[in-house]
Amino acid sequence: MQCSWKAVILLALASIAIQYTAIRTLTSKPFQLCPLPSPQNCGLGGQETEPPFERGTAGGGGGGGGGGCDDYPYFSVNATRKTHILVLATTRSGSSFVGQLLNQHQEVFYLFEPLYHVQTTLIPRLSHSRNAADRRVMLGASRDLLRSLYDCDLYFLESYIKPTPANHTTDKLFRRGASRALCQQPACDAFGPADVNVEEGDCVKKCATLNMTLATDACREKRHVAIKIVRVPEIGDLRALVEDPRLNIKVIQLVRDPRGILSSRIETFRDTYRLWRIWRATGRRPYNLDLSQLTVVCEDFLSSVSTGLGRPYWLKGKYMLVRYEDLARNPLLKTKEIYDYLGLPVDKNVEDWIHANTRGSSEPSAKHKFGTVRDSAANAESWRLKLSYDMVQYTQTVCQKVLHQLGYKAVKSVEELKNMSLSLVQDKTFVPFL
Repeated sequence: MQCSWKAVILLALASIAIQYTAIRTLTSKPFQLCPLPSPQNCGLGGQETEPPFERGTAGGGGGGGGGGCDDYPYFSVNATRKTHILVLATTRSGSSFVGQLLNQHQEVFYLFEPLYHVQTTLIPRLSHSRNAADRRVMLGASRDLLRSLYDCDLYFLESYIKPTPANHTTDKLFRRGASRALCQQPACDAFGPADVNVEEGDCVKKCATLNMTLATDACREKRHVAIKIVRVPEIGDLRALVEDPRLNIKVIQLVRDPRGILSSRIETFRDTYRLWRIWRATGRRPYNLDLSQLTVVCEDFLSSVSTGLGRPYWLKGKYMLVRYEDLARNPLLKTKEIYDYLGLPVDKNVEDWIHANTRGSSEPSAKHKFGTVRDSAANAESWRLKLSYDMVQYTQTVCQKVLHQLGYKAVKSVEELKNMSLSLVQDKTFVPFL
């Protein structure tokens, strides 16, 4: 059947009228994005979809009756968004300590290095691959996993756990005992609310296998999620994640004097750093020494810190640089600064943990090399008594730029190196990019 030209004109005019009415309806009220209905917005404590730049706008939350979200009965708005905290660090830089400062908070769900499973599955025995293809594979998988974990989708992690969990149950989650939430109900019935200082080994032993469904429930019960990673080289590698509007990412980049990192790795990873120990003991640098074990740290630090301190628009409100040495010297003060940046209160659990874990021995025992109970201030510069002067000189040469950028002083003699009354950490303030 053919339409007359008059009918066509009438239809066109009607369409224009409808579009005009819709436009007037939208523009007559302040534009506002309402969060999509989801289980999290119905009180399960998960992530909202409200973008950060809409918080606090006129009519936000529908409180004023001006056409806000209350006009839609199926939308429920939480007053505060779930904070997604990312501790970006490298191995032996004090990241376990920082992670535990967050883990102690009652409203934080913490995961210790979940990217371990990505690395061991995709690129076995990789330490610091500079292969571009390996790097792309690792980073792509890492970003996808982090995005899912921040959404409390722990099932996504099962693809990287070997052997694959049966019926969503596993005893192979890396450092499960480092997370308080995974050692308490609903994830584990062995400990109650009063058990605030559960040893990692006791958790693994008594809680036995981990049910990923219950772990997911534990995550959703918390108001915030914190993840510590040491397998992403630079902040720039995380840009896609930081800019994801579904997330509310806050990055804490932890740095440490490269000389201290090297010394700690020599003591901890004895097989991997065997040739460095030979250099320290004999005073002669082995011809086949893998110098990239040091240079990669400084290159990654320099690139990442330069990006962060350059304050690109995509990091605004999402980046804070923390020196391990500052945290070690003033743990409570620096922790309060970190929590202020995150917008979280420092609860009593956190303060109690700091008092209990910063006054121990200056060195971790061989049994607890990843532990946190030690004299933090003394440990921060203890590398000066362990590295030979020629090793320190070499480190200062290849890492000169980043040492200067981060405020670490170079030494010019053995006497200066061993004089512990003289600090090598300059007073330097790094203000969060807010």
